[in-house]
Amino acid sequence: MEKIKDTWNASLYDTKHSFVSMYGESLFQLLAPQKGQKILDLGCGTGDLTKQLSDLGTEMTGVDQSEQMIKQAINKYPQIRFIVHDARELEFREEFDAVFSNAALHWIKQPKQALDSIYHSLKKGGRFVAEFGGKGNVEGLYKEIIKQIEAAGIHFKTEQFPWFFPSIAEYSTLMEEAGFRVTFAQHFDRPTPLNGESGIRNWIEMFGSSMLEGVPDAKKDGIIKGVENNLKSDLYIDDRWIVDYKRIRVIGIKE
Repeated sequence: MEKIKDTWNASLYDTKHSFVSMYGESLFQLLAPQKGQKILDLGCGTGDLTKQLSDLGTEMTGVDQSEQMIKQAINKYPQIRFIVHDARELEFREEFDAVFSNAALHWIKQPKQALDSIYHSLKKGGRFVAEFGGKGNVEGLYKEIIKQIEAAGIHFKTEQFPWFFPSIAEYSTLMEEAGFRVTFAQHFDRPTPLNGESGIRNWIEMFGSSMLEGVPDAKKDGIIKGVENNLKSDLYIDDRWIVDYKRIRVIGIKE
């Protein structure tokens, strides 16, 4: 299977994009972690949510395909088990009471492989609880990035689009095909404020860098400025950038 390129900046993730973990905390209620349970945090990033779950008395394992993220997680929380792993090729077999995932699964453009992998990682009766980008997520932003790239005379290749943003029907069907009983599925708007005047620029550099692959450095700044200028009237509200996040939350049970 093709290896996913590690383009993550773990320090920037922690300092400029801490909202990723902050919003994930509200997912704990759906997870309902119990003391002593073995839980896999899939796409754990730099480990903040893994640590919070560990503090509740669970036995945590955090995995992420990014070596940079896992290195930072180990430095921050050396007492927790963190492993570099591709979500599509997990090697666990009926090991966990729950698999938890926040803001990660929309990065996996082969969802069937990931869901099969998650299913096999769970004990019978185990639960899969996740939140990630759903249909329409950051649509205004990514469409404007593509528009500016094309306006700069550069052809945007569809394979450079880094995300999978499914509808509830699409993802629930994939879960059922993997063997899960879907007990909860929700699609909702979550307007997300970014830090400072450079919020859009920082967001593109952190999350959308693959969209600018192959673009000459001399043109990148102009493209990002074009995005900022064209989106300011819609997304710059009360002196801050607010991005049009749309999220999916799901719960699946391995029967």
